[in-house]
Amino acid sequence: MSFHFAISTNALFGAGKLNELHTQINTPMGAIHGKKALVVISNGKSTRANGYLERLENELRQARVETVVFDRIASNPTKPVVEAGGRFTRENSCDFIVALGGGSVIDAAKVIGIMAANGGDLWDYVQFGTGKKQWPPKPSLPIVAIPTTAGTGSETDGGAVITNPETNEKTGVFGTGTMPVLAVIDPELMTSVPAVFKAYQGFDALFHSTEGFISNKRNEMSKLVAGEAIRNVSENLAGAIREPENVEAMSKVAFGSYLSGIQMCVGSCTSAHPLEHALSAYHPELPHGAGLIMISKAFYGHFIRNHACDDRFIEMAKLMGLEGAGKPEDFLTALEKLQKDCGVADLRMSDYGITPDEFPKMAQNARDTLGVNFQNDPLELSNEDCIAIYQKSYQ
Repeated sequence: MSFHFAISTNALFGAGKLNELHTQINTPMGAIHGKKALVVISNGKSTRANGYLERLENELRQARVETVVFDRIASNPTKPVVEAGGRFTRENSCDFIVALGGGSVIDAAKVIGIMAANGGDLWDYVQFGTGKKQWPPKPSLPIVAIPTTAGTGSETDGGAVITNPETNEKTGVFGTGTMPVLAVIDPELMTSVPAVFKAYQGFDALFHSTEGFISNKRNEMSKLVAGEAIRNVSENLAGAIREPENVEAMSKVAFGSYLSGIQMCVGSCTSAHPLEHALSAYHPELPHGAGLIMISKAFYGHFIRNHACDDRFIEMAKLMGLEGAGKPEDFLTALEKLQKDCGVADLRMSDYGITPDEFPKMAQNARDTLGVNFQNDPLELSNEDCIAIYQKSYQ
């Protein structure tokens, strides 16, 4: 029953909520104040093409806020880019940061906020791997997070994932003030995501909570939010993919993603995340959610075969729609069905240039860059176990 719940983000959730952003800025009861904002978006075209950037800028104008745009964020944001973003923010004397995009954009905005406030070398502030483990002396600039995807839950947690291309480390970055001050979670912004990426993102949200559900750090609060996240995503992801304009289904997936973000704050993820981070650290064109899907059946199957927490897998199978589940293997059945329903059951590592000879260095990389997650596993994994998980996942 012991837990620490400290989710400080002011969240506006629901279809059309972007239209209320101006009411939250520079008003007496508003969540954030300032005269100039850095708007962080991806290096793709969709944010502009769909009109989301124009709508955001209009909301900020109504709040009497000047804007500058930083549009260099890729799907796996890198150290040089976020450091450049920090310098750009300082040069333009921005008071706060607005992230408009998926989890990578929101993660990058958090680290840009740290670098804008502190300067220097990002790896000075990284707590894992080759990071120098210094806590950033100054808090991040305030962050407004407006997700255009339902997957990472980054809009409501304080962590960010950044890749150092020089060391092939993809790891977590933290600092005071990185928890977004305000999150505007508007499912209308998520309906236009292409089907396959909607699937990748939805499974990322699902796995944040399935990992939390089996974690040895699970508590009654994390179990509560993880269970609801698993149910909402499992019941609605395939529908949100089949019917792109189904805002109700998209809203429930977005709700599950939001809850999964809370789960990561009050609970924890396990080693599945660093195992995937190693894949996409060496092969950055691999979407994070796709990598998680690739290793998922072998990863969870390892704990099922070793009877690490049979009751939890049975309970998750029921949450995923198998009401008559009675054995832990039923979770794998439910997981495989959802992957088939979403069109992502046959992803291949080889399509991204991954080769089996890389697995030993990836297993070690995962442990070196985010070993803390391995401590949350329901059963300890050796490097040999990790390599075996990769091998069983390979095709």
